[in-house]
Amino acid sequence: MGEEVKVFGAWGSPFSSKVELALRLKGVPYDYIEEDLNNKSSLLLQYNPVYKKVPVLLHKGKSITESIIILEYIEETWKAYPFLPQDPNDKAMTRFWVNFIDGKCSSAIRKVAFSPEEEREKAVEEACECLKTLESALNGKKFFGGDTIGMVDVVALFIAFWLRPFQEIKGLELLSSEKFPNLFKWTDDFVSCSIVTELLPPRDKLVAHIKAHLSK
Repeated sequence: MGEEVKVFGAWGSPFSSKVELALRLKGVPYDYIEEDLNNKSSLLLQYNPVYKKVPVLLHKGKSITESIIILEYIEETWKAYPFLPQDPNDKAMTRFWVNFIDGKCSSAIRKVAFSPEEEREKAVEEACECLKTLESALNGKKFFGGDTIGMVDVVALFIAFWLRPFQEIKGLELLSSEKFPNLFKWTDDFVSCSIVTELLPPRDKLVAHIKAHLSK
């Protein structure tokens, strides 16, 4: 049965990448449509008229937007490789960490990128506090999901791959093996998984992309 699954994304977007990763983990075939975010296609604007951004999941002609909502949809639609636990308490805790990473953690790191120089030190402290919390949450586990990649890992993909080049460009030290050994090891273990490695953009290309984005 043809699922007619399409993903509208952008190669440099961690939000797009985590949707693709979720589909790949579940073994769902899909067509990928690359969007030029400086010249958005009429289809993207048609399928996401409210936010006008990627990612957009198109399934059987119906569009789903916003990456976390898309991940929930993928989990509910395709049962192979469940990345949310079945136990209600564990599921609630997973959603807590998803919201923490997608909300507070993302916001803190974004603030480091775009805050004025005089506010930079405070922004770095806030971001490091978020990373410290994630360091504790790992608590010796290989992945946030335990021995296998789960929902929290997928949502934290931007920390695993996008954060290191970002901090190098900015001349900052947010994540290091000395400060956060558990989290640092998790990033290495996560991005070295073949299913993740195949998905990630070339690092040099990503560095140039981040530099261009920060200079705007």
